[in-house]
Formats: sequence, C-alpha cells, structure tokens
Amino acid sequence: MQTIPFLRKSGEPPFTDRGIKKGGQLLKSWSGEEVKGIAIAGAPLSKTSISHSGAYMAPQTIRSMMHSFSTYSIEEETDMWNHTITDFGDIEMHVTELIQSQSRIYSVLKEIQEKHKEAFLITLGGDHSVSAGAIQAFQESRGKVGIIQFDAHFDLRNTEDGGPSNGTPFRQLIEKGVINGDQLVQLGIRDFSNGKLYHEYAKEQGVTVFKMGDIRREGLLSLLKKSVEQLKQTTDNIYISLDMDVLDQAYAPGCPAIGPGGLDSESLIEGVGWLAENPSVKGMDIVEIDPTLDFRNMTSRLAAYIIMHFLLNYSKREGGKQK
Repeated sequence: MQTIPFLRKSGEPPFTDRGIKKGGQLLKSWSGEEVKGIAIAGAPLSKTSISHSGAYMAPQTIRSMMHSFSTYSIEEETDMWNHTITDFGDIEMHVTELIQSQSRIYSVLKEIQEKHKEAFLITLGGDHSVSAGAIQAFQESRGKVGIIQFDAHFDLRNTEDGGPSNGTPFRQLIEKGVINGDQLVQLGIRDFSNGKLYHEYAKEQGVTVFKMGDIRREGLLSLLKKSVEQLKQTTDNIYISLDMDVLDQAYAPGCPAIGPGGLDSESLIEGVGWLAENPSVKGMDIVEIDPTLDFRNMTSRLAAYIIMHFLLNYSKREGGKQK
C-alpha cells in the first residue's frame, strides 16, 4: 500500500498523541457484517420542523464532536478504546417529498434492526419528527415498546394543522394505533411551552407526564427508576427518545426551541447513564440540535459526550448489576 507523508485520512483527529485516543476513532463504518453492540445511524431531516431548523446537519456534527473526547473515563478508570461504535451512515432524504423521507427513516431503521438483532441502535436526528418512524420500526422489530421521552414539549400536536411535523410524533404513533398512551412516559415537560389542549389529550390517553417541578421535587433518577418499573410491567423493551431541548437553554443553545427552567446537563448525563445499564433499554434517538444556531458546538458536543457515557455504562451490562 502506498503512503504519503503528512497526509491524514479524513475523519481522523487533527492531532495525534500516543497517550490519548479519541472517541471519534471508535466510530467504524459498517462493513456489511452482522452488528452487535452500539451502532448509530443518521436521520438528517428537519424540513418538517414547525420553526426554523438546521437539525439535518446534526448527525455529521455530532460525529465530529466525538473527537472532542478521549476514550478514557477517569471516574471509572476504564479505557473504552477496545470498544466499537458501528456507523451505518446517514439515511438519504428526498429533496422535496417530506412524507417519503419519513417513510425512508422507518423502512431503513426497521431493516437495520431486523437484520442486526443484537445491535443497540442510536438514531441521530434531525428534528423530532424522525422519532415516529424510528419508534414504529423499533416496535415492529423488537416487540411492544415502552418509551421514555425527555422533552420540554408534549409533541402531541394535532396533524391537521401542519401534517406530521416535529411537534406530532407521539400523536401520530397513538392515532395510528402503533402505541397506546400508557406506553409513553414524558419527563421534563416545561412551563409555558405547551398548550392546555395537549395536556388534556395526554391525560385522556393515559400518558405519564412528569413536569420539571416533579423532577425538582423527586429527582430525575428516582422518576426514571419509577418509569422503568412501570413500563416493564406491560412492554417488552424500552426506547429512549431524547429531545435535547429538555435541557435549560444555558446547556443547549443549539436547540431550535430553547427556554429557561429545564434540566441541567449533569442530571441528564447521570439519568441516561443509568438507563444505559438497564438491559430493558434497547434503542434510542437524539434529536433537535441545530448546529447553525449553536455556540461552539456546545449542544452537539454534549450529545457526543452522552454517547460516550452511554457506551461506558452499556458495557457494564455483561456481568454488571443495575444500580
């Protein structure tokens, strides 16, 4: 094989230090072989957002931000260098047909999960509209789904006023009969961010809603433990839908719908890390990051950090015990 001095492969870290390995180097393009363990796929759709959004750029930006972190956890004194995150790449979106783009997300993610039964797939949005197809694909591949939704918003808007947008994914799933309301737990729903009509709809459908006040009073970890136990009673597997705007605007300036009064990043990292250790949790999406609005890629950087933390805690499942 020919080599040329000082020519670095695309995607490699900009500086090489023999004592530090970067998280981005754990990403390995899918080779066509069966996949086990953590994998990612991009769903770069944000034309369905009801407000301005460049969230279609997030999958590539999050991948890039993986190089911001080393593979070594000093807290656990564990190096993740021997682990791999399989990268299936990005789903190709249609230029003008939004419904077709959403259909592609569903069909591609379903095929991945049916062919790779032992893969834990993290879907990188895109806006929150991608979750409708991702969750339907997950349920049809993995059995009855219980959903833990981190979000400032219900995302239960009607579809008559704007079609299947980023404000409607869970309404779509309920109205299509894909899920019942009692399969959905929402955490982080925030003041002055939703309408009364949709709160009433959530109650009517049996959706479990934990507001930010509930989190402040009881603690996120306590509510997550309660939610997991509740969902395990009636579902086969649990899926995490992480809308980054669940975070306070100070921690997620790159979300299209920023606002005060949300979660802090430390709480979210701890909560998602705890979920990663739970063998009932089998799938996840991360949505609503607009790199064009972000400051120094803070929000994409946090998403990349969450992936690294998730991988660290997921690796404890074999032989480990849920805390």
